[in-house]
Amino acid sequence: MELIIQGLFIAFIVWFVVKRILPANGVKQITTEELRKELTRKDVQLVDVRTQGEFSGRKIKQAKNIPLHELKGRHNELSKDKEVIVICQSGMRSNKACGTLKKLGYSNITNVKGGMSAWRG
Repeated sequence: MELIIQGLFIAFIVWFVVKRILPANGVKQITTEELRKELTRKDVQLVDVRTQGEFSGRKIKQAKNIPLHELKGRHNELSKDKEVIVICQSGMRSNKACGTLKKLGYSNITNVKGGMSAWRG
């Protein structure tokens, strides 16, 4: 019985980790180098889902700061008619934000792999 409980616990932990790492279904993944090219387009909106404290330090000029925990309440600040590119510090929170936006009806969503940790600029 104890082995079954341990097995279930390990399976849950593996599922939880994989769920957080895998990109949200239907969300495009780009590098920070690809982001640099995307930012030259007028039909994109860059959302930084880091906290205000993180954002007030190093940031990308075109980014709008909507912390992840505020996204559900502030998503209406974004247009569903334009591509939404999401960035955070490492790519984990932005991936979660992409899933949230997908559930809220956004269809053209892109996650920046590596986040601000990989940004050179």
